[in-house]
Amino acid sequence: MTISQWQLRAAFAARLSDMYGREVPAYTTLVDVSREVNEDVLRAQGADAERLGSIGRVTAERHGAIRVGTPRELHQVARIFGALGMHPVGFYDLREAAASAVPVVSTAFRPIDGEELARNPFRVFTSMLTPADPRFFDADLRSRLEAFLADRELFPPELLALADRAEAERELPEEDAERFLHLAVRAFELSTEPVDKAWYETLERISAVAADIGGVRSTHINHLTPRVLDIDELYRRMTERGIEMIDTIQGPPAWKGPDVLLRQTSFRALAEPRALRTPDGTVVSGALRVRFGEVEARGIALTREGRTLYDRLLALVDRQAALHPEADRSDLARTVWEQHMPGTEQELIARGLAYFTYRVAPDRPRDGSLPPTGIADLVEQGWVRAEPIVYEDFLPRSAAGIFQSNLSGEGSRNNDHEGTAYDAEWLSGAIGREVLDPFALYEQQQNRSIAQVARELELDGARG
Repeated sequence: MTISQWQLRAAFAARLSDMYGREVPAYTTLVDVSREVNEDVLRAQGADAERLGSIGRVTAERHGAIRVGTPRELHQVARIFGALGMHPVGFYDLREAAASAVPVVSTAFRPIDGEELARNPFRVFTSMLTPADPRFFDADLRSRLEAFLADRELFPPELLALADRAEAERELPEEDAERFLHLAVRAFELSTEPVDKAWYETLERISAVAADIGGVRSTHINHLTPRVLDIDELYRRMTERGIEMIDTIQGPPAWKGPDVLLRQTSFRALAEPRALRTPDGTVVSGALRVRFGEVEARGIALTREGRTLYDRLLALVDRQAALHPEADRSDLARTVWEQHMPGTEQELIARGLAYFTYRVAPDRPRDGSLPPTGIADLVEQGWVRAEPIVYEDFLPRSAAGIFQSNLSGEGSRNNDHEGTAYDAEWLSGAIGREVLDPFALYEQQQNRSIAQVARELELDGARG
C-alpha cells in the first residue's frame, strides 16, 4: 500500500496539530472554540456559511508558521514541503511591514491546484532570518550569527532523503511514509536542549524573532492556525474563557459587505519553561515567550486592482486614526470600508476587483435570446453563476502585526543604514524552486473557468 502526497500532507497537518496541542494547551482550546463557532454559524446561515469552502474543509484547515536562519535551511524546508505537494507562493518582506524589529523575509508553502486545496489546504508560512541586513546586525554580530547557524543541523539526512523520494514519486510506501511523518513532526517539536542564555539575550536585544531563530540549535512550529467562520465571535468567546488575546483583529474590518482577503488574531505568546545554560555552564530553569495560537477567517481573493484599493483604504484608516486618536480604530475602518469598498459580490465582479470561478447556470434563459459576452453581464442576467475564489495567502502587514503583538519588546534597528535587498527572484534562487506569484495562480483559475463558460455557451470569447 502506498500513501499519496495529499494523504501525507493531511496526516502531517493532523499530527502537527496534535503535537502542538500537547505542547501548548491553549491551542487546543482555540481549536475547540473555533469548531463551536463554525457549527453555530452553519446552523444560523445554512448553505451561505459554506460559500467560501465546505464546513469539512474549514474545520480541517490549518496553517502553520516556522522560522529558519539560512538559505540552506530554507532549501531543506522546501524539500520537506515538496514531499507534501506544497509549493512556495508569494514573497513577504516583514522587515518593511513592521514598526518594530522583525528581520525576516518569508514565503508560504501550500498546494496550488484547486483539487489539492479542496483535499487539504495546509499552508506553512516560512520566515528566514536576514543576518546580512546592517540595520539589525553589525559586522561582528553578523559573523557570529552566521557561524552559529552554519554549525547546526535542523533536519536529519534520512528525513530529507525520504522527502526527495516522496516528491519524485508523488507517494511513499506505507512504512516509509510512517517514518517520514515521524521524523518531520519531530523536527518541529520544541527542543529540550538547554539554550545558551547569554547568546539568546544578545540576539533578543536586537529582536525577539532573531533570538527565536538564531538563538537556539533547532527550529519549532511557531504557531498553528485554525480557520473560523466568525472571528469576532471567536475573539469574544476566547476572552470569556480567560485566554489573553492580542489587542486587535488584523486585516479588513468586520462589516456588512463581502469578506475579502484575510482576518487574523491570536492569543498572546505564553511564557514556557526552558532550560537555560549560563556562562559558567550551569543549567538553570527559565522561561521564553515565543509561541502563540493564531486563528484566521478567510475571504475572497482580490485582483491586483482590488489589492491596490485595499492598501489605499488601509492608508486612509491610518490617517483617520492619526487625526482622531481617541476614536475606535475598528469603527473608523468600518466607516472607510462602507464608503469605498464594493458592498456586493456583483459589484466586485463588475469592477474587476476580486477573483471568481464561473459556471453556466442550469436555469439560464432558454427563450432563444443570445447571451452577452461580458462576464459581469452574464452573471447579472442569470446565464452564469459566480463562485468566489478563497484567498489562500497572507498579508505582510497583518503577519507583522501578529508578530509584533506577541513580542515582549520593540527590539532595535538602525535606519541610518540601508537595508539589504531581498525579493522573490532572490528567494527563488535560495530555495532552488520558483516562488510563484499568487495573483497569477488566481487569475489562471478564473480564466480556465471563463474559457469553459465560453465553450459551453458557444461564445467567441467571454470577457472578464
